[in-house]
Amino acid sequence: MSFKKLKCTSLGFVTLWCLLWPIVSQPAVPDGFWYGETAEEEKVLIEAFFDPVCPDSRDSWPSLKQVVQEFASRVRLVVHTFPLPYHDNAFATSRALHITNKLKNISATYHLLEAFFHHQEQFYGKATFNKSKAIVTDHIVEFTAKALGSSSSYHSAIKSGFKDTNTDHATRYAFKYGCIRGVYGTPFFFVNGFPLADAGSPLNYKGWRKVLDPLLR
Repeated sequence: MSFKKLKCTSLGFVTLWCLLWPIVSQPAVPDGFWYGETAEEEKVLIEAFFDPVCPDSRDSWPSLKQVVQEFASRVRLVVHTFPLPYHDNAFATSRALHITNKLKNISATYHLLEAFFHHQEQFYGKATFNKSKAIVTDHIVEFTAKALGSSSSYHSAIKSGFKDTNTDHATRYAFKYGCIRGVYGTPFFFVNGFPLADAGSPLNYKGWRKVLDPLLR
């Protein structure tokens, strides 16, 4: 085989691999936690990217939850985890959500998300500064089991979930999905596929009504 043919063959292989790599690396199911029932047509779709230990994500949740419940018949919500690298234990707490999502129904996942929001101070700053990764993970396991309502029933399953590479990959896919969509902070919102302005800042109830009212008329 001539050098020219060899070069073309190598280039073709590299090109083919670059084209196929995004396909073979896709997750088995779409990312995100649907709030309530699955997606339906002719409904406004809100996508929220949250970090469980982000104060701005925490502050934006009550108003978002309010409008979604108020317009449940016309609005759908899906939440994606986006663990910011500069937030302590953001990846581990996000992983706990993916583990819970596999163990129980979706309402339990949102219940855990709210629990993290209400007790964020346990997972960053001085609370974990001098603790090892293993100790912090054990605390997250205990916290998650308690949040699910039966520590004796779910403790071992949750602990095993942190050893399961599938939950690690799911959490990484969620982060990469946000990067592909152009997410760079939390909270970050899309409405019908279009990003809202002021990413990284909480949006109050009036702000959501200003966004949704023209779409819901």
